[in-house]
Amino acid sequence: MTAELAVPAEWPVRSLREIEALLCAPGAPFEMDTVAVRGVPTRVWKNAPANLAALAAAGRSHGDAIFLVYEHERVTFAAWHKAVAALAAELRALGVTKGDRVALASRNQPEWPVVFFAVTVLGAICVPLNAWWTGPELVYGLNNSGAKVLVCDGERLARIEPHLGELPELHTLIVSRLAEAPAGVLRLEDLIGTSDKWPDLPDADLPATEIASDDPATILYTSGTTGNPKGALGTHRNLTTNIMSSGFAAARSVLRREDALPAPSRKVLLTVIPLFHATACSATLMGAIAGGHTIVLMYKWDPVQAFGIIEREKVNVTGGVPTIAWQLIEHPERVNYDLSSIESIGYGGAPSAPELVRKIFEVFGALPGNGWGMTETSATVTTHSAEDYLNRPTSCGPPVAAADLEIRSDDGVTALPSGEVGELWARGPMIVAGYWNNPEASAATFVDGWVRTGDLAWIDEEGFCFIADRAKDMMIRGGENIYSSEVENALYEHPAVTDAAVVGIPHRTLGEEPGAVVHLTPGSTASEDELRSFVRERIAAFKVPVRILFHPETLPRNANGKILKKELRGLFEA
Repeated sequence: MTAELAVPAEWPVRSLREIEALLCAPGAPFEMDTVAVRGVPTRVWKNAPANLAALAAAGRSHGDAIFLVYEHERVTFAAWHKAVAALAAELRALGVTKGDRVALASRNQPEWPVVFFAVTVLGAICVPLNAWWTGPELVYGLNNSGAKVLVCDGERLARIEPHLGELPELHTLIVSRLAEAPAGVLRLEDLIGTSDKWPDLPDADLPATEIASDDPATILYTSGTTGNPKGALGTHRNLTTNIMSSGFAAARSVLRREDALPAPSRKVLLTVIPLFHATACSATLMGAIAGGHTIVLMYKWDPVQAFGIIEREKVNVTGGVPTIAWQLIEHPERVNYDLSSIESIGYGGAPSAPELVRKIFEVFGALPGNGWGMTETSATVTTHSAEDYLNRPTSCGPPVAAADLEIRSDDGVTALPSGEVGELWARGPMIVAGYWNNPEASAATFVDGWVRTGDLAWIDEEGFCFIADRAKDMMIRGGENIYSSEVENALYEHPAVTDAAVVGIPHRTLGEEPGAVVHLTPGSTASEDELRSFVRERIAAFKVPVRILFHPETLPRNANGKILKKELRGLFEA
């Protein structure tokens, strides 16, 4: 399939300001209110669910609609809710009460959303741990959070078992998908059964618990590319905010080019991002439960298996990070599958080539999507799609109506005008309460309802945000600032470049110079000199990489989709 994405002659039909006034007016679906959040007056979505128990009740109303698909397993919303209620009762019997921390460490499997909601509807705090972590890293997360219960799969249990003596506060272990549990470890299946038995559980209500919107619900750990990761303390409001933010963004995109909003419809989502990540947990899972959408999970990402799933399940939406989108586009097996159900491919977590925007539509006839957020913002702050994305392929989009962005100077106070680069600050009901047990880091990062992001960015006159760089990744060559994203975008314009990252190489007199690591499209070729010449035609000479290394695979990323530039810097030392 090929298609040509063109901007309608009369586009946009409405300005962003007009759309916001229409969608957020009193009585409109995205009406807003102002409430005090941690003492700060904050615009919030008036119609967002009050807490995750209310969201679970909304999910229950979808009944026999399919919620989760995992290999041969299929789970309805009704069965999921029964399992949540049953496990919540079991956890309460085990002594879990409001404010307790319960850790969750597992692959993306059907029990993951069951455990998550069973914990949070009790008013306890769910701590989704990075399933890629080693044993010592998992021990750090468990001890830092003070988790008293851990629910994990067999792989994570094997990593943790040698370290149980290092976990004084952990008193209950529950393991899933293990035929026999070690002594002292409970089997999840003995508590609620396997997923095919969940429909047979009692249709019970959730345990009654008083939960305020700003009560804590999660501790999600930052990616921790330097030092120990920090636990971002998320609230029920943070998570339910994403439901409305995603809906608003979708409606805004339609109203930019159409007069009428389509009737709500159920979609099928292929979710390949780990659920312990804010994007999958907050932006994807919450919205799917509210809207009655189907989530298809994979044991492990594989593009050919994904093609089969998309064809079989008639998947409408997928994506995750740019690497996944490129693999779907470039894999030679793609032509052997019917992928016509795909409507949207979205991604975030890392810069992407402007070429990817066009390719998604050309190859799949699907609309590309992007956005910006971070663990500290519970995912969605800005969104970008359709014609807006085509026109501004290097932007991450404008903020949703409940969020505010500012670009501030180095003093952290002075707001800079449109077009000037400075540190990006964000505020809104999606900003987490702070860092768990880390008052110093909290005070430095969260200021009067704002979060200082550490990203360098600029905002154009219409309100679209452009990420220039991470503050720590900006290079200074002989006193001149070099933003890695600008150099990366120039590299991405070359048709052979699929993946690119620019890092600083130490220099005795200049301080540092730019170096690039690139991955080429399979079957294509390009030399270092060719790429340097190509970039030199597009940006100033002092920004051109002094060295370009070729990586045989897509560049290494952490679970959040961020390129591990620290690892790439080591390549230039070899």
